[in-house]
Amino acid sequence: MVALMDSAAWRSDGPDLVVLGDNLEFLAGLPDGAFSLIYIDPPFNTGRRQARQTLRTIRHADGDRVGFKGASYQTIREAVSAYDDAFADYWEFLEPRLVQAWRLLSDDGTLYLHLDYREVHYAKVVLDGLFGRDCFLNEIIWAYDYGAKARRKWPAKHDNILVYVKNPDSYYFDNSAVDREPYMAPGLVTAEKAAKGKLPTDVWWHTIVSPTGKEKTGYPTQKPEGVLRRIVQASSREGDWVLDFFAGSGTTGAVASKLSRRFVMVDNNPEAFKVMRSRLGDGGLLSQVQYLNLPSSHQHRPAV
Repeated sequence: MVALMDSAAWRSDGPDLVVLGDNLEFLAGLPDGAFSLIYIDPPFNTGRRQARQTLRTIRHADGDRVGFKGASYQTIREAVSAYDDAFADYWEFLEPRLVQAWRLLSDDGTLYLHLDYREVHYAKVVLDGLFGRDCFLNEIIWAYDYGAKARRKWPAKHDNILVYVKNPDSYYFDNSAVDREPYMAPGLVTAEKAAKGKLPTDVWWHTIVSPTGKEKTGYPTQKPEGVLRRIVQASSREGDWVLDFFAGSGTTGAVASKLSRRFVMVDNNPEAFKVMRSRLGDGGLLSQVQYLNLPSSHQHRPAV
């Protein structure tokens, strides 16, 4: 891992890169067709401030909770991670970044745009116009089992991931590389098939990041590695470059590295940058990681 640098340029033969700064200005300086896979999870435009406070517990005689075998523990409240998820000009903000995504994809490349019900229908129209309707590959439904309960409507328990390819005649996709999942009714298939598992469909059942799991970073909206792992496995090869310019906690980079891909992560939130430095710099990576801090004048958008 190299030290933080004031300026640096991405190179296809250079180290993995984590950037703190405005993504639109940074993307404009990257070469056409540089990335085989782009995954982005932009703000969902919920109109709310998103925050998450990290908690940990320590053994303490006068603690505020009781644990295993009656042991007493004290809860320690740590740093709060937050960002504002409210845009009056949401599509004025997002559309030019999608234009850059199209430009930066290789001819066999794929874009995964992760949203929810608030904006996904508008995104489909925008991407149909930008990529062409024949470049639409899938709408993936990621269904999970956590969140608020609703009394006067069906509780919303899924996100939408739109998948578009740069060229419908030459895009890369290898579903045989994807981890298989159990059959929901294994008794209806042969024992051999049940043991092998089935290929995923466009509906993915996967829990959120566990509040007590090893993946947890404490960053709001952190996505589980299992969801990104499936995307990276299917739509990139070993050695390919992967881009995420709403990188947040850096899940895309963590998964890409574990799967022998290269990565560029961009976010304008200093808290996200701090989390990624800790997460991606924690040894075991297949290449060095370079950290680039753009001038503060470039960090003028709301933190995402």
